[in-house]
Amino acid sequence: MRRITAFASDKIKFFFPHQPQSKFLAHHAQKRLERHSSTMTSSTVQITSPVFRSLFTPELKVLSEMFKERGFELRIAGGAVRDILMNIVPVDIDLATTATPDQMKLMFQENEIRMINVGGEKHGTVTARINDQENYEITTLRIDKVTDGRFAEVEFTRDWVVDANRRDLTINSMFLDLEGNLFDFFNGSEDLQKRVIRFVGEPDKRIQEDYLRILRYFRFFGRISNGPDDHVPETLAAIARNVEGLERISGERLWTELRQIMVGRFGDSVIVKMMDTGVAAHLGLPAQLNVEELDVVWKRCHAMKPKPITIITALLHSEEDINKLDERLKLSNEECSLGVFILRHRFNPALLDFCKSNSNADPFFPYRRLLAEEMLNLPKPNWAKSHCIELLKYRGDSVLLQAMEEFEVPKFPVTGHRLLAIEAVPKGGRQTAHVLHSLRAAWIRSDFTRTEDELLTVDLPVILHNLQHQTEERGEKKPKKARNKNCS
Repeated sequence: MRRITAFASDKIKFFFPHQPQSKFLAHHAQKRLERHSSTMTSSTVQITSPVFRSLFTPELKVLSEMFKERGFELRIAGGAVRDILMNIVPVDIDLATTATPDQMKLMFQENEIRMINVGGEKHGTVTARINDQENYEITTLRIDKVTDGRFAEVEFTRDWVVDANRRDLTINSMFLDLEGNLFDFFNGSEDLQKRVIRFVGEPDKRIQEDYLRILRYFRFFGRISNGPDDHVPETLAAIARNVEGLERISGERLWTELRQIMVGRFGDSVIVKMMDTGVAAHLGLPAQLNVEELDVVWKRCHAMKPKPITIITALLHSEEDINKLDERLKLSNEECSLGVFILRHRFNPALLDFCKSNSNADPFFPYRRLLAEEMLNLPKPNWAKSHCIELLKYRGDSVLLQAMEEFEVPKFPVTGHRLLAIEAVPKGGRQTAHVLHSLRAAWIRSDFTRTEDELLTVDLPVILHNLQHQTEERGEKKPKKARNKNCS
């Protein structure tokens, strides 16, 4: 989607929203208007800055004219509108329209516009690639007919109020047309100005439509709120009443939100509030969270931009906690490995007390040695440096962090071609790989100092002797079956 590279101005005027376009929708929208009569003001922000004009690339102009010629309305929707009003560059632009997917497809086919990502059509989204330059996602206005707390069965509409009413937060419920007019039916712009995060309409109903909105609330609170304690009490009460619904949400979706919360603004206080409302208990976190450690770690390392799992590990007490977290959130293998690594070494006296017995010792040496050990122990050696970097972020040690980031592991001096040129080395298969791996291990254990000659004249004969002995005694072992993932 297209990036916006400029900001909006704040010239404002007011007008009334359009009338619904069918008898049913008129009645439906009228009920909405009566229910929210005090908050349904619709205003227009006229964007006249060069930034707004920069949106109108030839591709967007082509798209706009197509919709205009056929009498369909087209507006920027949701997060992009919010970001523009905050003078923040949005990552992408989502567009909403009164045209149905079939009407859009017919229009694009007639104009020989290529459509991609056809899987979105069942949700009302058509993606058009204009002039083979830019992709635009356009979604038909919708009503959620049936929801189960995760997914919704939708019906298309032409009523902008109804579509705005189905969105999660007031700050995400606004529309901006291509003339720069802001359509704000639920006081999203006022909430944005006050940095207040609230659900559209009735909080319980919005949450029950998709329980993931609980975490979305906390994520946007961290992004937008002025202070860590500026929650609306009624909103927190609604969240507490509905936390059981999080059990319906997949771990992958929960982790996608939680990882952004952990590294966002007020992440430490937000997680405490999530604990107070009962949310944390449904995320695979232990009943007794290590809040004191989180407070310390957050203050000393947040500015270093640690990975989410680095921060969340501060809440945990044991490797068993990591395994339970993985069971619920479906962490990646690397995230599991990093969490265990930090738990094992965050209070490691061999690292923390290395210089106490010798004031002239190099404080980086034990971390370089740890890096070498992890290159041998981890399933992927390239994780080792990243793990050590995150451990130093966790410790808040900016000096050693810089040293680790700048440290370049030397190039392994023995190539496969050089090894195969030696007559005694087995050719091909697992035995050759075993010899090469063993040589690399000897080089790493030497703190990367062994030369090619030393490896081939000192270490290789020992490796080949041991290999021959193993083959004669036991024969080649069959490969083990893959085990289920366990973080520890």
